[in-house]
Amino acid sequence: MTNVIRVDRLDRLDAGDVAAVLALAALAGDADGTYPFSEHVVLHIRRGGEQAAVHLRVRDDDGTLVGYAHVDTTDVVEGAAAELVVHPEHRRHGLGRALVDAAIAATTAAGLRSLRLWSHGDHPPAAELAVDLGFERTRVLFQMRRSLFAPLPDRELPPGVTLRAFEPGRDEQEWVRVNARAFAHHPDQGRWTIDDLRIRMAEPWFDPAGFLLAVDSDTGAMLGFHWTKVHGRGGHQHDPIGEVYVVGVDPAAHGRGLGGALTVAGLRYLRGAGLDQAMLYVDESNAPAVRLYTGLGFAVWSTDVSYRRSWE
Repeated sequence: MTNVIRVDRLDRLDAGDVAAVLALAALAGDADGTYPFSEHVVLHIRRGGEQAAVHLRVRDDDGTLVGYAHVDTTDVVEGAAAELVVHPEHRRHGLGRALVDAAIAATTAAGLRSLRLWSHGDHPPAAELAVDLGFERTRVLFQMRRSLFAPLPDRELPPGVTLRAFEPGRDEQEWVRVNARAFAHHPDQGRWTIDDLRIRMAEPWFDPAGFLLAVDSDTGAMLGFHWTKVHGRGGHQHDPIGEVYVVGVDPAAHGRGLGGALTVAGLRYLRGAGLDQAMLYVDESNAPAVRLYTGLGFAVWSTDVSYRRSWE
């Protein structure tokens, strides 16, 4: 690596770029014990989107990718968001700082004055870099886990509610409506569109049998849902693990214990699929949800942190 760090900017990734970025992410994830990118970023890297992201890369003298940052400048309300990764053997040489500086420049060029950096796993070097560059810790996301061998509490569906599986071609529009109502104040989930849903439905892990809907037994109206997900099947280097991917309840159905009943129903489904562990993500600030999941036997496994910096 030369003393001068060159950061290249790309508006699109070709197939070779995608493969290199994902290989670097897998290498760093193995070294750190935490994958460096969120699902949203991975999907955008692999599939692209209607609005191009900013892709920043650093290569060594042999042309090998050793640093990468994904910068999303499409959110004019919350500001830009960036996630980055540096090759484990090339750290402590200024690559992370150079990528963040380039992300700030890309944010400014897009007319925005705020940048969020995500640190998956809350590693001390990432925190040190963020603070050193003037970022403040603003959001904490817990990854929680529980054994599926441990007994599950009895949380039955309330009277007049039936559970059924999601039906592609029938339930998309209604699900988007209920999801928007359930997560009206959520910074990410509540803004999902039908295209966001269909992108995930096209993923290899999607299984409608594990996408559970709670509906009114008389009218068939959707009241809530528990979308489960299974990681690690199909050649991955770790044992499969189930995820409480999204649990949502229409505000009109609050107060009936539906959230807990849906969560338990999904955990039973995952256990019946032969899995022995389940995980989920929840905001530290969402105290009711943290209490719910703690009461269901979940404990904090790891932490993701968002740092923010604003300027005039």
